[in-house]
Amino acid sequence: MAANEETGRSQNETKSVLPNRMGGGPAGLGDPSDKTLRKVEREVVIPKLMKERAKELCHEEVKAFNDCGKLNGLLLPFKCRKENSAMQECTIRWYKDPNFVEETTKQFLEERSEYRSTGIPKKYRQNSKETV
Repeated sequence: MAANEETGRSQNETKSVLPNRMGGGPAGLGDPSDKTLRKVEREVVIPKLMKERAKELCHEEVKAFNDCGKLNGLLLPFKCRKENSAMQECTIRWYKDPNFVEETTKQFLEERSEYRSTGIPKKYRQNSKETV
């Protein structure tokens, strides 16, 4: 490899504005072993996953609130306060649990690592496993 005399870089190196941990890797999507979280992952993605998981764990409260809403329609804010409070208490209980936050973060990091190493998004990985 011949190095460019002006920049000192080899001709095969590509320039990137991203730090090394965010670029590169086997699929060019970042280092699969990187366990640091970006701000958007920490403040948006992880809470979104926590909300989805909490709804699954509080399925009885969510179902009661949904059923109440279907029965009462536009009067939902007035007639379903008890069900709404129960649903919120359940989800907030999960949000405040440090083990739940840690599990969700760990699950996200494992999924991100898998994506970075294979280049295949989660929704397509699950489909390919079912067809095999």
